[in-house]
Amino acid sequence: MSSTGALAPLGERNFRLYFASRVVNLMGALMAPVALAFAVLQISDSPTALGVVLAAHSIPMVVFLLVGGVLADRFGRTLVIQSSNVVAGLSQLTIAALVITGEAQIWHVVLLTAVNGVAAAAALPALAGVLPQLVPRDQLQPANVLVSMAGGGLAVVGPTVSSLLVVGVGPGWALGVDGVTYLGAAALLSRIRLPRPVRAAGSSALVDLREGWTYFRTTPWLWVVVLAFSMICAVHQGGFFTLGPALAKGSALGERGWGLILSAEALGLLVAGLVLLRVRLERPLFWGMLGTAAYGAPLIALGLTDDLGIALLAALGAGAGIGVFELAWNLAMQENVPPDMLSRAFSYDALGSFAAIPLGQLLAGPLAVAFGLQRVMLVAGLLLTAVALLTLLSRSVRDLPREPQAQGAPMASA
Repeated sequence: MSSTGALAPLGERNFRLYFASRVVNLMGALMAPVALAFAVLQISDSPTALGVVLAAHSIPMVVFLLVGGVLADRFGRTLVIQSSNVVAGLSQLTIAALVITGEAQIWHVVLLTAVNGVAAAAALPALAGVLPQLVPRDQLQPANVLVSMAGGGLAVVGPTVSSLLVVGVGPGWALGVDGVTYLGAAALLSRIRLPRPVRAAGSSALVDLREGWTYFRTTPWLWVVVLAFSMICAVHQGGFFTLGPALAKGSALGERGWGLILSAEALGLLVAGLVLLRVRLERPLFWGMLGTAAYGAPLIALGLTDDLGIALLAALGAGAGIGVFELAWNLAMQENVPPDMLSRAFSYDALGSFAAIPLGQLLAGPLAVAFGLQRVMLVAGLLLTAVALLTLLSRSVRDLPREPQAQGAPMASA
């Protein structure tokens, strides 16, 4: 694909506004995990407390995901994203104010993080389903890659900047930046104009949910990958994001090292994006699940050593792998799921993928206390890699094709 073709989606006004909103949002959001983790550890120096806070976000997110999919397909995806950003921004700014003033207690953070989780439940299916409305169908791959690269590029510096803010002025300020960017993203989205969804006479939210479930359970490649990710996400969130900061704080890695690891992962995603702007991804889920297998590498590395160089290399490979999977999954969904079903399909996908995350977050701390941080992280990494590879036993996953390439600039295939 030529450079002009790779950047063609930016010629679409609606996509430019959406792209700008994602960039603004991600500028803050990529600081939030580091800032929130160390804000909680500042209040209560316990991996278990951090697990409770993370679960307070993921539990309401999981509970309300299906509602989010119905709202997006019924009322318009940009409206749902915009409203969710406003709610998330206000809740994050409140946490920031409490942390900065020294008034924050764990129950404050748990409650406000739960509000943020509800907002995320509404936004995720809408974000996943809106892209095909913003660009022509033959621009879906470069559009997805551009959004992913924006995230990867910002994530290279975001966690490191956040860790410097945490060390320099405290975690509350990084959380405040995140809150402001949510509101900025909402303002940009308000300028996008898309047709309102048209629903059939007699349609109801319950009917919409039932239709989405029927589609999900009768599409083998969809439910097989989602089933795998129910375990992958639980293991990764529990092993990496719950135990990782605690391991870093108690070892030679430190807060700065943890920020560098997250940045290295983002750099890998950015490198994958540069390649995928020019290479057409055939058999997307085959390559996607191979990429997911690499996501266990940082857990395995941290489970074996606290050497920063090894951890950075593992994180770089993991970032590239998950970049391939993200594109593969988006293309599989956007090209194979009916447009009026897309947000609901993504909501069932997210529900299945995220349902076990709270369990992983809540169990990680007690397991680490019982068996040791590094041992639990090593087992988690090996398990994640094995589950990703097992999905390739399904022919519907490994052989799912792309749509025929549209006429236009040639693009190499992978």
